[in-house]
Amino acid sequence: MMGLGSIIGTGVFVSLGVAAGIAGPAVLLAIVIGAALAGLNGLSSAQLAADHPVSGGTYEYGYRYLRPWLGFLAGVTFMLAKSASAATAALGFAGYLSNLTGIGGRWTVAVGLVVTLATVLVVLAGIRRSSAANVAIVIVSLTGLAVFVVAGAPAAAANGGANLVPFLVPEPGVAPVVALLNAAALMFVAFTGYGRIATMGEEVREPRRNIPRAIVAALVLVTVVYLAVAFVGVGAVGAKALAPVEGGASPLAEATSGFGASWARPVVSVAAITAMLGVLLNLILGLSRVLLAMGRRGDAPAAFGHLHRSSKTPAAAVLGVGVLVCALVAIGDVRTTWSFSAFTVLVYYAVTNLAALSLPVRARMFPRVTAVLGLCGCLGLAFFVDRGALLAGVGLLVFALAARFVLGLGRSPSRRS
Repeated sequence: MMGLGSIIGTGVFVSLGVAAGIAGPAVLLAIVIGAALAGLNGLSSAQLAADHPVSGGTYEYGYRYLRPWLGFLAGVTFMLAKSASAATAALGFAGYLSNLTGIGGRWTVAVGLVVTLATVLVVLAGIRRSSAANVAIVIVSLTGLAVFVVAGAPAAAANGGANLVPFLVPEPGVAPVVALLNAAALMFVAFTGYGRIATMGEEVREPRRNIPRAIVAALVLVTVVYLAVAFVGVGAVGAKALAPVEGGASPLAEATSGFGASWARPVVSVAAITAMLGVLLNLILGLSRVLLAMGRRGDAPAAFGHLHRSSKTPAAAVLGVGVLVCALVAIGDVRTTWSFSAFTVLVYYAVTNLAALSLPVRARMFPRVTAVLGLCGCLGLAFFVDRGALLAGVGLLVFALAARFVLGLGRSPSRRS
């Protein structure tokens, strides 16, 4: 349930439509490719977490098993990737809210900024996302997706022959293979919540056995859900109709109009709004804790490395994350924010697999080829994302590494001692 709650969200309610617009019906194959790569990375994360069960994920693994600059790179890519995912969730919330109530429309960015700031205030107040809330969000999300599949199945059966053939229909001027791999990179991000499972080594019985099982089980279940939603959506209304239009962010709700099932639209919208709020809260909580750790280590300004005296929350880190997410929300286009998230998260998991290759023999739970394939897959797909997102990602990472060298980040007295 923790895995499902961490994975199902923005990926299925927003990015599936983006990927369908890029690759056409071949989004089904893109889902399988993304899931396979996520599985490889999940197993690398699991064995790293079993050997070094601390918070911080690949940021900590990079420092322990590789080089400080690679740990720093992992921290930066995590911050950028998940901030972009949070921005996509905020825009998705605005899109589905508009679809449900009519509030929003051209004010999508403003609504996205408001919900981001409201979530920041909630986190500052010391609110946590509980296991009970996680289960509730999973149930609501799966109910909405089930309604979508049931409502669209008759239309998919009637129109699937026409809408699913030809199978690979890229955007004009884009090579078919490039479109497929671009869509696969975007769908890979839709699975990356499995990392939350890998960090639970200190909270479960027999983590070396149960964490890999949980990761695989969650990924299999989510893959089935994604394939069902994609098959029905594309089969019923066509891939291009499923794609967000003009930066819109409510593709599944829009698709229900093509089903002729108006009753399903509010159910899907409510499920999406609930999922987006859960994603946004979870990401701002997680991002602020990573920024707190980076501040304490000296990889970020020291102000981010302190807890507020009265609330005992990392207030400066929460505010810093809020500013970053708001800046990305202001872009106003889910394809841009999700593509940027795809590039940076692929770099992040490349470092994860590189760390897994450095594990001592006694700590390995899986053959080295698992990490090798994960590393090659991440680095390969990273170069098939949108060119603007690729260039922006490379530029920001180069800038961050240069700043680390020039400003001497990562050399805090507490860590040197």
